[in-house]
Amino acid sequence: MACEYDIIVIGGGPSGLSAVSTIVRQSHKTVLFDSGKYRNALSKHMHTVPTWDHQDPARFRAASRADFDRYGSVTVENVEIENVKKRDDGLFEATAGRKTWTGKKVILATGIEDVFPEIPGYAECWVSAIFHCLFCHGWEETGAASSGILAVGDVGAPGPALHFARQALRISDRVTLYTDGNEELAKELTATLESAPAPMTVDSRKIAKFVKGPKDAEIILHFEDGPSKTEGFLAHKPKYKLRGNLARQLGVEITPQNVLQISPPFNQTNVKGVFAAGDCASPMQTVTGALYAGTLAGAGAPAQIQAETYNQKGIF
Repeated sequence: MACEYDIIVIGGGPSGLSAVSTIVRQSHKTVLFDSGKYRNALSKHMHTVPTWDHQDPARFRAASRADFDRYGSVTVENVEIENVKKRDDGLFEATAGRKTWTGKKVILATGIEDVFPEIPGYAECWVSAIFHCLFCHGWEETGAASSGILAVGDVGAPGPALHFARQALRISDRVTLYTDGNEELAKELTATLESAPAPMTVDSRKIAKFVKGPKDAEIILHFEDGPSKTEGFLAHKPKYKLRGNLARQLGVEITPQNVLQISPPFNQTNVKGVFAAGDCASPMQTVTGALYAGTLAGAGAPAQIQAETYNQKGIF
């Protein structure tokens, strides 16, 4: 069964919702697919978004959907798209199970997935005690005696490790940088702190496991040797990967930073008619950034349709 739409939006997070909230203002028939999988699914509070400070992201998504009702041009499907392709006639097909939807344009707002380091207990402490962004989380722990930075993966270099540590010092009195057995990095960090002192220390011991502490965001670090250490919280940005393979199915180019290649001003990819927004198309992955990107893609797709309708040259 085929369903005809002007625009197919895949992804029900902030960027997808923002794209649709833009499209409705031009009355294009749109279908929004929401898999129910969100990067911040475990988080019960969102920040940096005016009027939504410290509120549940689920409430934000529900309120955004409710805004579409008065327009009458949006269909929301709570399914995960499995396949998407561009047909020879230029239209797009999106498939889930035995059902297929067709549209003139596609906006990919499929997000990313965090890839946790292989340290036992990390996943269990994620969000509750391990924070990937100290603007998104952390302020509530203000006054903690100490905190930790896990200096591995994307944080496993002096620059990003010390960047996180300086932010943590706005929340806690002192910070320990844990290099998880990386002695070379520990030496670099120690040398930096000797030449530019700060209330920071370095611990190079290999971490055996993490255990959530009993109070607030406390986390207990157990090591392969020596006594354990309790911190008020731990900061670490894990590596990530694109969620799903829809972009690859469409032939969308991927940057060395492992996000979709887009062109300004409207976030079109190298595939005409395919736009992208949010975490999947930016290495700076924030809710406010996703909202902005969704607006751009949500303006670009209708503009392209409108120019093609009258066989005129578009503005991009």
